[in-house]
Amino acid sequence: MSASTLAPPTRQVRRARAAVAALFLTNGAVFFNVVPRYPQIKADLGLSNAVLGTALAGYSIGALLAGLLAGAAIRRFRSARLAAFGIVVTTVATLAIPAAPNWFALGAVLFVVGALDSIVDVAQNAHGLRVQRRYRRSILNSLHGVWSIGAVLGGLMGSAAAGLDVPLTVHLGISAVTLSLVALVAYRFLLPGPEDAERATEAEDLAAADGHPGAPPAHHRPVRRRLFAGPAVRMLAALSALAACGALVEDAGASWGAIYLSDDLHTGAAVAGLAVVVFQGAMTVGRLAGDRVVDHFGQRAVAQAGAALAAVGMGAALAVPTVGTTLGGFAFAGLGFATLVPAAMHTADELPGLPPGTGLTIVSWLLRAGFLLSPPLVGFVADLTSLRVGLLTVVGAGVVTLVLARVLGRRTA
Repeated sequence: MSASTLAPPTRQVRRARAAVAALFLTNGAVFFNVVPRYPQIKADLGLSNAVLGTALAGYSIGALLAGLLAGAAIRRFRSARLAAFGIVVTTVATLAIPAAPNWFALGAVLFVVGALDSIVDVAQNAHGLRVQRRYRRSILNSLHGVWSIGAVLGGLMGSAAAGLDVPLTVHLGISAVTLSLVALVAYRFLLPGPEDAERATEAEDLAAADGHPGAPPAHHRPVRRRLFAGPAVRMLAALSALAACGALVEDAGASWGAIYLSDDLHTGAAVAGLAVVVFQGAMTVGRLAGDRVVDHFGQRAVAQAGAALAAVGMGAALAVPTVGTTLGGFAFAGLGFATLVPAAMHTADELPGLPPGTGLTIVSWLLRAGFLLSPPLVGFVADLTSLRVGLLTVVGAGVVTLVLARVLGRRTA
């Protein structure tokens, strides 16, 4: 079926897209309210870089342990309910961060927050893919772009609160109330019905397209049932590694940007918080433009060009360490890795040889390994040498992505 013959999305579908975008927005803002306050948390608890990195790893451990439960939870509660109400519960959990008396308690609180976030993340992506099937064209990059907007808003809120010396409890309380209200309103407009409803509609549309001149013959269309388990598993492993590289870069910008500017370049709290804002701002631009760029150049070319941009940009910033070059380096990293995780998720969800939804769940789970490994790895290297050397992991992730991006398609379907 050609693009010109597609019916425009209904009002219900347009509302569902706006609603799921609101969930992506709030999900991005929840945790990034906390990130600019890391220097204060580190100072208040008297933590070294390595100990702080270990505490931050609690978030990723919780996400890894809970992530594989997302599929069963979605089947039990449905993606709409799980995503919306999961955001409310996550905001409540963040209120325990200011009460943590030591690094272990901080890690335990982040463990719970990470576990909740991993389930919400898969649920909102699953619902976004439902809406995308109704649209009959790519919208996932733009949804991740809205998530980045939420992260920027959260980062700005956190930076402003740090600069104004607002107590962390008051700051996170305001954030929890505001973001929970947005999620609850959005829930009313999400798609109803079972999770596989759009897959059935998709199959009916393919069957109806048999008489269309541009439709492929039925016997040439891809089959979604088990075909070649070995190749599918190898593809899934490569896609998971790509997603993990994207997660590692995102975590480096989120967890260590403010600390690098504050400790190594001796900036104030407000300026230090701009690292995550610049990173997420560049990623937002890349994701909002990502659907058109990827459709034109293909997922593989965009991923490889972005990886090269991130590696060169961050490498140059670390070679010439100033506030301006550092913010530029984080901007190049955010722009370069903007479309990588959505591309890996989309490709995994369409892999033949796997049951529907399995690829998305596994990649979403394994990309958390990047978030798990990044904080202790960077913190350990920073204590042995310097945080400037530890941030070379961003350059390494760019090189790995250059190699593995060959598994992505030259063009998107």
